[in-house]
Amino acid sequence: MSKARTALEEMGKDGSFKRKDSAWRSWISNEEGAEFPPESGRYHLFVAAACPWAQRTLLTRALKGLEDAISTTVVHPTWRRTRPDDDEDKHCGWVFGAPKGSDETFKNSIGLGGPFPCHMDGCEPNPLFESKAVRDIYEKAKDTEGKYTVPILWDKKKETIVSNESAEIIQMLNGCFNEFAKNPKLDLEPEELKEEMASVDTWIYNTLNNGVYRCGFASSQKAYETAITELTDSFDRVAQILEKQRFIAGDQITLSDIRLFPTLLRFDEVYIVYFKCNTRAVRHTPAILNYCREIYQMAGVKGTVDMAQIKMHYYTSHPHLNKFSIIPRGPNFAKLLEAPHDRNLVANSKKQKVEE
Repeated sequence: MSKARTALEEMGKDGSFKRKDSAWRSWISNEEGAEFPPESGRYHLFVAAACPWAQRTLLTRALKGLEDAISTTVVHPTWRRTRPDDDEDKHCGWVFGAPKGSDETFKNSIGLGGPFPCHMDGCEPNPLFESKAVRDIYEKAKDTEGKYTVPILWDKKKETIVSNESAEIIQMLNGCFNEFAKNPKLDLEPEELKEEMASVDTWIYNTLNNGVYRCGFASSQKAYETAITELTDSFDRVAQILEKQRFIAGDQITLSDIRLFPTLLRFDEVYIVYFKCNTRAVRHTPAILNYCREIYQMAGVKGTVDMAQIKMHYYTSHPHLNKFSIIPRGPNFAKLLEAPHDRNLVANSKKQKVEE
C-alpha cells in the first residue's frame, strides 16, 4: 500500500485543515565532521515558482547572492498523477516539466480543463538524475513519510535530502554560505531582532501563511469561520505594523519578511478567490501594498516571481475545488508592484518622531 499523500488529506474531524510538520530536518553546519558542510556547488534546490514555501528559499538565495553557489530546478506548476501507469495509485503532486520544444499537453487529474502545456519556460526536467516527479526524489532518499513537498535542499554528493522545511532552509541560506555569497554582509536574522522575529513569525504562520490554507481547505463552515476571522484580524494587524515601521519585525528586512511576502504576493490573485479570503485585499491596503512593492523592487526579487505559474498551480491542481481548472484573469497584481513605493516616507516619519 502506497503511503503517498498530500496536504489535502491533513484534515481534522471538525473539518479544519491541520498541516503536519516537515520530516527532513538536517542542517548545513560549519562544525568539524559535519554531515552536511557548506560547499559551493554541492547543494541543489528543487522548488516550485508557484509554491509560497519554496519561494522563500528563492528569495533568500537571490538577496544573499547565492545563485552561483546553489543550483535550482523549478518543477511544473500543475499537480499531476505521480504514478500514471499504476491504476491503484491515485497520488497527485509536483512533476517535472517536459524538455524545451515539447508540444505535449495534458488535462487536469480528472481529465478536464486545459489543455495545459507539459513544457513551461523555466520548468525543466531534473538535471541530476532520471525522475518524472518530486516523489522520485523522496523515494531515492528512502523517504518513509510519503508527503512529497517542495522546497527540497538536496546534497549532490550524498545523494540525499538535507531538509524540506522552508523556515530552516532559509536560515541556512542566510548564515551558512556567506563565504560563497555575493552579499555576505546582509544578515536577514540579526541578533537584535530575533525576539521580535520569533514573535511575529508565530502568529503570521498560524493565521496568514497557513491561515489562507485553513480557509481554503476547510470542510465545515465552523472551521472556515474560525480561520477567516483570525486571518482578517492578522491582516489588519500587519497593516497597522507597516503603517508605523518599514518591515514586519523592525526597520530592516529579515527572514520574517521573507516568510510573509509570498503569502501577500498571492493574496489578491489567488487566495481572495480560490481560498475564500475575501474580507481584505492587498491592493486596497496602502501600507501592505507599498511594503510589497519595496520588496518586489529589491535586486533579484522580481526574478523569483512568476504570477502565471502561481495562478496555474492553484487553479489547475485541485479539481475538487475547481472542476474545470478555469484560471481567473485577476487584477494583474504583479503590474501594481512596478509602481513606486512610499517606504522611505514611513522610515523618515518614524525617525522624526524619535527625534521629537
